[in-house]
Amino acid sequence: MFHQLFAGYLDMGTGRNQRLRILYMLKILLKKTDDSHGMTMQEIIDELDAYGITVERKTVYADLEALQHYGVDVIGARQDNTYYYHVGAREFELAELKLLVDSVQSAKFITEKKSRQLIKKIEGLASEYEGQQLQRQVYVTGRIKASNEFIYYNVDKIHEAISRNSKIRFQYFQWNIKKQQELRHNGKWYCISPWALSWDDENYYLIGYDQEVKEIRHYRVDKMLELEVMREKREGGEDFCKFDITDYTKKIFGMFDGEEELVTLQFENNLAGVVIDRFGRGVTFFSVDENHFEIKVKVAVSRQFLGWVIALGDGVEVTSPESVIERIRKIGEEIGQKYS
Repeated sequence: MFHQLFAGYLDMGTGRNQRLRILYMLKILLKKTDDSHGMTMQEIIDELDAYGITVERKTVYADLEALQHYGVDVIGARQDNTYYYHVGAREFELAELKLLVDSVQSAKFITEKKSRQLIKKIEGLASEYEGQQLQRQVYVTGRIKASNEFIYYNVDKIHEAISRNSKIRFQYFQWNIKKQQELRHNGKWYCISPWALSWDDENYYLIGYDQEVKEIRHYRVDKMLELEVMREKREGGEDFCKFDITDYTKKIFGMFDGEEELVTLQFENNLAGVVIDRFGRGVTFFSVDENHFEIKVKVAVSRQFLGWVIALGDGVEVTSPESVIERIRKIGEEIGQKYS
């Protein structure tokens, strides 16, 4: 990539570091300068010296000119009788990097560990000063995050299968009452023709054709295990053309404001996965009997939250506080009157 920058510079010093001088200079300028922070000629020379590279001023001038010719936006400006140099336009603006950080930290399907790794790499695209601004945005700890580290490789393999027009196979798991991964259908292998990926409700979903049931179905990518790309060609193209992804992505309610309250909910054991998906693995399960468990969570009690509870039907019951129970009763009465 930078081979053009070496031309004419290999004879200006000896040693490996000297030959890489202009690359080290670019690294220094990208890391230590931006529109609000510049470096003097002497500061550049001192930074290069820290890498074991000794240079004269005329050599630095020549290298700066070469970087400008290469396309790097190196700007020199006088301030208080001193010239300062900095990199102006970059590949990404600070506002764009903040947007990327926001996306990574808010994505539930990205694990906490991977979120920190990705954000650290994004910081490397800014100066060290702008990187501090990005770090102040990071609030990963405590967020509900996926625990399946293989999701990134799953997504990559699914894209590969789509581009190769190939089927995939995988095992699918669900959470049990002990918060353990439990393979569905005794470890059955799902053979699916992948057609699209959808990111909805902070989760990645595969939209694919299931040859066994002859229909389009969706699967959570973070619940797939041992995913493999197969040699068999995809099926179900005509069915996928009729599938409305936009309509599909509207199914899950968003986040709405409401008064925060500590709510006690009792669930049937088969809804353990639903609870973990909504509140994360950190939520405490209290056993009620062999078929039910209870949780206590602080939630913003909006009509959307109450609608989520009602949608689970007989599988869930709000046991406290009485004010929330009363609101559910009123909603039930309103619905009953509307459809009487």
